[in-house]
Amino acid sequence: MAVSLKKGQGISLRKDEFDLSSVTIGLGWDVATESRGLLKSLFTKKEEDYDLDAIAFLLGKDGKVQDLGRDRAGNATLENSDVIFFNNLRHPSGAIWLTGDNRTGDGDGDDEQIIVRLNDLHARYESIIFVVSIYQGKEKGQSFGKVSNAFIRAVDARGKEICRYNISGDASYSQYRSMTFAQVSRQGGAWEFRAIGTPHETDRFVDVLKNYI
Repeated sequence: MAVSLKKGQGISLRKDEFDLSSVTIGLGWDVATESRGLLKSLFTKKEEDYDLDAIAFLLGKDGKVQDLGRDRAGNATLENSDVIFFNNLRHPSGAIWLTGDNRTGDGDGDDEQIIVRLNDLHARYESIIFVVSIYQGKEKGQSFGKVSNAFIRAVDARGKEICRYNISGDASYSQYRSMTFAQVSRQGGAWEFRAIGTPHETDRFVDVLKNYI
């Protein structure tokens, strides 16, 4: 049975218990809809779909992103970098990738998935930070205040759910449009999954990235 984590809690991803050759980090969410009367439905513009994006930062032993992908002038592009997101779906090593970009959150189960081959991840990487942000959330007036049933979970290569961290927004989250959701890090010869749940006001994941460069 999967372990349900609370904010700040962690669990060891034991090689003798789980198949870590491929670990799926699945993220899911729903958007709370308010009941509206007939007149309000007729004269109120329908709210746009929430587009939540899953992002991963690969960090070195110094807790920083090692490669930001740079052009010939030395400017960071994030292409072929240690930042996995909708415009850089696959890491150059092939050890971690984002399966796609779900722009609505419709349907049951995972809305977005980041798959990591932990056994193949180069020793230079000490941890992976997982962030979720609401694309153009500020412009659209959207926030985690209306995001419900949000979760992040880890599933091993055999499809066994290892752990899950649930969070649902309320009015106290109305100013937040991004969240540092969880972290996977090396602990000796093993890995640990830790629930973080730190919200951020920005809707731009690059603002969160600045903490790791």
